[in-house]
Amino acid sequence: MSLDDLHLNLRNLTQDDYPQLKQLMDAVYDDIGGAWPQHSIDRLIQEFPDGQIAIEDDERLVGVALTVRVDYDEFSNPHKYDDLVGNREIILNDPEGDAMYGLDVLIHPDYRGYRLGRRLYEARKELCRSLNLRAILAGGRIPNFHEHPELSPTEYLDRVARKEIHDPILSFQLANDFLVKRLLRKYLPEDEKSQGYATLLEWNNILYEPAERVLENRPTQVRVGAVQWQMRESASVESVLQQVEYFVDAISSYQSDFAVFPELFNAPLMGLQDRATQQDQLAAIRYLAGFTEQFKTEISRMAVSYNINIIAGSMIEVGEDDRLYNVSYLCHRDGDVEKQSKLHITPQERREWVIEGGDELRVFETDAGRVGILICYDVEFPELGRLLADQDMDILFVPFWTDTKNGYLRVRHCSQARAIENECYVVLCGSVGNVPSIRNLDIQYAQSSVFTPSDFAFPHDAVLSETTPNTEMVIFSDLDLTRLTVVRAEGSVTNLKDRRKDLFDLRWRDWSWKSGARQEES
Repeated sequence: MSLDDLHLNLRNLTQDDYPQLKQLMDAVYDDIGGAWPQHSIDRLIQEFPDGQIAIEDDERLVGVALTVRVDYDEFSNPHKYDDLVGNREIILNDPEGDAMYGLDVLIHPDYRGYRLGRRLYEARKELCRSLNLRAILAGGRIPNFHEHPELSPTEYLDRVARKEIHDPILSFQLANDFLVKRLLRKYLPEDEKSQGYATLLEWNNILYEPAERVLENRPTQVRVGAVQWQMRESASVESVLQQVEYFVDAISSYQSDFAVFPELFNAPLMGLQDRATQQDQLAAIRYLAGFTEQFKTEISRMAVSYNINIIAGSMIEVGEDDRLYNVSYLCHRDGDVEKQSKLHITPQERREWVIEGGDELRVFETDAGRVGILICYDVEFPELGRLLADQDMDILFVPFWTDTKNGYLRVRHCSQARAIENECYVVLCGSVGNVPSIRNLDIQYAQSSVFTPSDFAFPHDAVLSETTPNTEMVIFSDLDLTRLTVVRAEGSVTNLKDRRKDLFDLRWRDWSWKSGARQEES
């Protein structure tokens, strides 16, 4: 048959289709009794019309998938085919069932080779997602098992999985992302080719949300506004905070969930000292740290007032040990404030400002996803991003400050690598401008960007949005968290899932003893 002669149409089965359906089932299932009686099919169509899917070619029925709804807990455990059937061959459909059960998939012999079975399976999966059902279950015959009397059922399944043996049903189901959950005995006793055995197969709906949790779930669409901040001479603390509030107001007016600022965005406040005083860089950075508590309080107020979560770039904090730390504050819109210290300190920060690295790394739970923060240099260490990804991070924020383009490109390329290898969004936010009157602020280079995994669901270059280089502006991006769920489970490649944990692992050391929380071993 020529492809030019095909005129395929996917639709739901109707009761008028029964004569053709009977012919198809009698031909395909001649070894196990043939077609269901008409009253069984009619009732199935009445009770679950969306689950009965047909493919026709010029009104000729050439493919069918029959499906019922079932209780997952009952049918994910050992059962028999007869458990699906009541008196008078009535197929037992549970309208409150939280899973679908694949009864039959039939393709007309003349139409095999056109992958119509795959179309039917994809239609089933789409229906499962749209109905928010937990999974698709199926009892799969293994009709070629009788040809291998030297093998046990489990050995046969293993050989089919390794593609050493082809089974027309099991091989097809494995190729369509179904997993063998268990071996079923005496599933269909009259199936002599399978010798009564079957596989219980499952396709898991990764987007399933239990009904009782729907109201609790975070949104799947998250809007982020990132400020490419202009470093400028400032006359007062109030003028800088006024500029921050201007951007927060603007970003929140677009119903954004996050506003993001760059690393050390308030550094120009060192210029409030006279030029001679600034020459002592350690004194200058401690002077800057004196404004941090005020900024943290005011930005937290803005987060609540404007109903937006704010990644407050980073600021210098004097720790309880009187040492200096470069700290990013996450100001939640409910008033909570959490922080992430920079862990890796650049040579310049150590040399000029004697800044210390923090010793904690965490993922923050927000009302718009699970987020991590790596400040500038930290994103160049891939272990940190992977540790965050292992805690189910959705969005990685990278506030940064670079003076030259080559420094910026280190941060950019490493950020893009983190998005790809950890299958997450990365929001890169930096500062621009020149402040010659302040040491270490004389030049900046930035092009703030939002990076994505590199797969079909995302932009072709894995860049969702980016600013004009070296220009003060705001970029907005809508991040679809559902796409992350799908790419992690069903992407062209699945970086997180495919790691060889049998060969290597990664762990975070326990440094709690530094604060006295952990007793030294005797």
